[in-house]
Amino acid sequence: MSKERIILGIDPGTSVMGYGLIQAQGKQPQMITMGVLELRKYTDHYLKLQKIFSRTLQLIDEYHPDELAIEAPFFGKNVQSMLKLGRAQGVAMSAALYRTIPIFEYAPRKIKIAITGNGNASKEQVASILRGMFKFKDIPDLLDATDGLAAAVCHFFQNNALTNGTSFNSWKDFIGRNPGRVK
Repeated sequence: MSKERIILGIDPGTSVMGYGLIQAQGKQPQMITMGVLELRKYTDHYLKLQKIFSRTLQLIDEYHPDELAIEAPFFGKNVQSMLKLGRAQGVAMSAALYRTIPIFEYAPRKIKIAITGNGNASKEQVASILRGMFKFKDIPDLLDATDGLAAAVCHFFQNNALTNGTSFNSWKDFIGRNPGRVK
Protein backbone atom coordinates (compact mmCIF):
# COMPACT_ATOMS: atom_id res chain seq x y z
CA MET A 1 0.00 0.00 0.00
CA SER A 2 1.32 3.46 -0.88
CA LYS A 3 2.15 5.98 1.80
CA GLU A 4 -0.58 8.36 2.85
CA ARG A 5 -0.32 11.87 1.46
CA ILE A 6 -2.47 14.98 1.29
CA ILE A 7 -2.88 16.70 -2.08
CA LEU A 8 -4.02 20.31 -2.43
CA GLY A 9 -5.56 21.07 -5.81
CA ILE A 10 -5.97 24.65 -7.01
CA ASP A 11 -7.89 26.15 -9.90
CA PRO A 12 -6.30 29.62 -10.02
CA GLY A 13 -8.27 32.71 -10.94
CA THR A 14 -8.41 36.42 -10.26
CA SER A 15 -12.19 36.45 -9.79
CA VAL A 16 -12.55 33.08 -8.05
CA MET A 17 -9.87 30.64 -6.93
CA GLY A 18 -11.10 27.10 -6.40
CA TYR A 19 -9.42 24.57 -4.15
CA GLY A 20 -9.86 20.99 -3.04
CA LEU A 21 -7.95 18.73 -0.70
CA ILE A 22 -7.84 14.96 -0.77
CA GLN A 23 -6.20 12.31 1.34
CA ALA A 24 -4.49 9.81 -0.90
CA GLN A 25 -3.81 6.33 0.31
CA GLY A 26 -4.35 3.13 -1.56
CA LYS A 27 -6.57 3.03 -4.63
CA GLN A 28 -9.30 5.48 -3.58
CA PRO A 29 -8.73 9.08 -2.52
CA GLN A 30 -10.88 10.61 0.22
CA MET A 31 -12.09 14.19 -0.01
CA ILE A 32 -11.09 16.40 2.90
CA THR A 33 -12.64 19.69 1.77
CA MET A 34 -13.23 21.98 -1.17
CA GLY A 35 -14.15 25.60 -1.52
CA VAL A 36 -13.51 28.90 -3.20
CA LEU A 37 -11.87 32.22 -2.52
CA GLU A 38 -14.07 34.92 -4.03
CA LEU A 39 -12.10 37.90 -5.26
CA ARG A 40 -14.66 39.81 -7.32
CA LYS A 41 -15.25 42.38 -4.59
CA TYR A 42 -11.65 43.59 -4.81
CA THR A 43 -10.75 46.02 -7.57
CA ASP A 44 -6.99 46.20 -6.94
CA HIS A 45 -5.28 43.38 -8.84
CA TYR A 46 -2.34 43.31 -6.42
CA LEU A 47 -4.67 42.98 -3.44
CA LYS A 48 -6.26 39.98 -5.19
CA LEU A 49 -2.81 38.41 -5.58
CA GLN A 50 -2.09 39.01 -1.88
CA LYS A 51 -5.42 37.34 -0.97
CA ILE A 52 -4.56 34.33 -3.17
CA PHE A 53 -1.15 33.99 -1.51
CA SER A 54 -2.63 34.33 2.00
CA ARG A 55 -5.47 31.84 1.44
CA THR A 56 -3.15 29.28 -0.17
CA LEU A 57 -0.76 29.64 2.76
CA GLN A 58 -3.68 29.23 5.21
CA LEU A 59 -4.75 26.01 3.48
CA ILE A 60 -1.17 24.72 3.58
CA ASP A 61 -0.76 25.57 7.25
CA GLU A 62 -4.13 24.08 8.20
CA TYR A 63 -4.05 20.83 6.21
CA HIS A 64 -0.28 20.25 5.71
CA PRO A 65 -0.48 18.97 2.13
CA ASP A 66 2.45 16.98 0.78
CA GLU A 67 1.90 18.13 -2.82
CA LEU A 68 0.21 20.90 -4.77
CA ALA A 69 -1.58 20.13 -8.04
CA ILE A 70 -2.46 23.26 -9.97
CA GLU A 71 -4.29 23.86 -13.21
CA ALA A 72 -2.08 25.45 -15.84
CA PRO A 73 -3.38 28.54 -17.63
CA PHE A 74 -4.99 27.78 -20.96
CA PHE A 75 -4.01 29.76 -24.02
CA GLY A 76 -6.65 32.25 -25.01
CA LYS A 77 -6.91 35.26 -27.26
CA ASN A 78 -6.97 37.89 -24.50
CA VAL A 79 -3.35 38.48 -23.51
CA GLN A 80 -4.27 40.63 -20.49
CA SER A 81 -6.50 37.89 -19.06
CA MET A 82 -3.77 35.30 -19.58
CA LEU A 83 -1.23 37.53 -17.84
CA LYS A 84 -3.52 38.02 -14.83
CA LEU A 85 -4.30 34.30 -14.66
CA GLY A 86 -0.58 33.48 -14.86
CA ARG A 87 0.11 35.85 -11.99
CA ALA A 88 -2.65 34.22 -9.90
CA GLN A 89 -1.15 30.80 -10.61
CA GLY A 90 2.34 32.07 -9.78
CA VAL A 91 1.25 33.51 -6.46
CA ALA A 92 -0.42 30.23 -5.41
CA MET A 93 2.73 28.38 -6.48
CA SER A 94 4.85 30.84 -4.48
CA ALA A 95 2.90 29.99 -1.32
CA ALA A 96 3.65 26.30 -1.88
CA LEU A 97 7.30 27.04 -2.58
CA TYR A 98 7.44 29.14 0.59
CA ARG A 99 6.48 26.00 2.53
CA THR A 100 8.68 23.74 0.33
CA ILE A 101 5.76 21.80 -1.12
CA PRO A 102 6.35 20.16 -4.51
CA ILE A 103 4.21 21.55 -7.33
CA PHE A 104 2.64 19.61 -10.19
CA GLU A 105 0.99 21.45 -13.07
CA TYR A 106 -1.75 19.99 -15.27
CA ALA A 107 -3.39 21.32 -18.41
CA PRO A 108 -7.17 21.79 -18.11
CA ARG A 109 -7.71 19.17 -20.82
CA LYS A 110 -5.57 16.61 -18.96
CA ILE A 111 -7.57 17.19 -15.76
CA LYS A 112 -10.85 16.69 -17.62
CA ILE A 113 -9.57 13.50 -19.22
CA ALA A 114 -8.44 12.16 -15.83
CA ILE A 115 -11.86 12.79 -14.29
CA THR A 116 -14.31 12.18 -17.13
CA GLY A 117 -12.31 10.48 -19.88
CA ASN A 118 -13.21 13.41 -22.16
CA GLY A 119 -10.91 16.39 -22.62
CA ASN A 120 -13.82 18.50 -23.82
CA ALA A 121 -16.04 17.79 -20.81
CA SER A 122 -17.92 20.69 -19.24
CA LYS A 123 -17.34 21.95 -15.71
CA GLU A 124 -20.75 20.49 -14.85
CA GLN A 125 -19.72 17.02 -16.07
CA VAL A 126 -16.52 17.16 -14.01
CA ALA A 127 -18.50 18.25 -10.93
CA SER A 128 -21.07 15.49 -11.42
CA ILE A 129 -18.45 12.75 -11.63
CA LEU A 130 -16.63 14.09 -8.56
CA ARG A 131 -19.94 14.19 -6.68
CA GLY A 132 -20.47 10.53 -7.48
CA MET A 133 -16.90 9.67 -6.52
CA PHE A 134 -16.90 11.48 -3.17
CA LYS A 135 -20.64 11.34 -2.38
CA PHE A 136 -20.96 15.01 -1.42
CA LYS A 137 -24.53 16.23 -1.11
CA ASP A 138 -24.69 19.27 -3.37
CA ILE A 139 -22.62 20.50 -6.27
CA PRO A 140 -21.24 23.92 -5.28
CA ASP A 141 -22.68 27.04 -6.91
CA LEU A 142 -19.20 28.03 -8.05
CA LEU A 143 -17.70 25.14 -9.99
CA ASP A 144 -14.21 26.49 -9.37
CA ALA A 145 -14.35 24.45 -6.14
CA THR A 146 -14.84 21.18 -8.01
CA ASP A 147 -12.21 22.29 -10.55
CA GLY A 148 -9.70 22.63 -7.70
CA LEU A 149 -10.74 19.23 -6.38
CA ALA A 150 -10.37 17.82 -9.91
CA ALA A 151 -6.75 19.02 -10.08
CA ALA A 152 -5.98 17.11 -6.87
CA VAL A 153 -7.74 13.96 -8.12
CA CYS A 154 -5.95 14.18 -11.47
CA HIS A 155 -2.63 14.30 -9.64
CA PHE A 156 -3.66 11.32 -7.51
CA PHE A 157 -4.49 9.32 -10.64
CA GLN A 158 -1.28 10.35 -12.39
CA ASN A 159 0.92 9.37 -9.49
CA ASN A 160 -1.04 6.43 -8.21
CA ALA A 161 -1.45 5.43 -11.84
CA LEU A 162 -4.41 3.28 -10.81
CA THR A 163 -1.84 0.57 -10.51
CA ASN A 164 0.08 1.32 -7.33
CA GLY A 165 3.27 0.59 -9.25
CA THR A 166 1.96 -2.52 -11.00
CA SER A 167 2.48 -2.84 -14.72
CA PHE A 168 -0.01 -4.47 -17.05
CA ASN A 169 0.49 -6.50 -20.20
CA SER A 170 -2.81 -5.53 -21.86
CA TRP A 171 -6.21 -3.93 -21.31
CA LYS A 172 -7.56 -7.39 -20.54
CA ASP A 173 -4.91 -7.73 -17.81
CA PHE A 174 -5.82 -4.29 -16.40
CA ILE A 175 -9.56 -5.06 -16.36
CA GLY A 176 -8.93 -8.45 -14.80
CA ARG A 177 -7.03 -6.88 -11.90
CA ASN A 178 -9.35 -3.82 -11.58
CA PRO A 179 -12.93 -5.02 -12.16
CA GLY A 180 -14.38 -2.20 -10.04
CA ARG A 181 -12.76 0.48 -12.21
CA VAL A 182 -14.62 -0.46 -15.39
CA LYS A 183 -18.36 0.01 -15.83
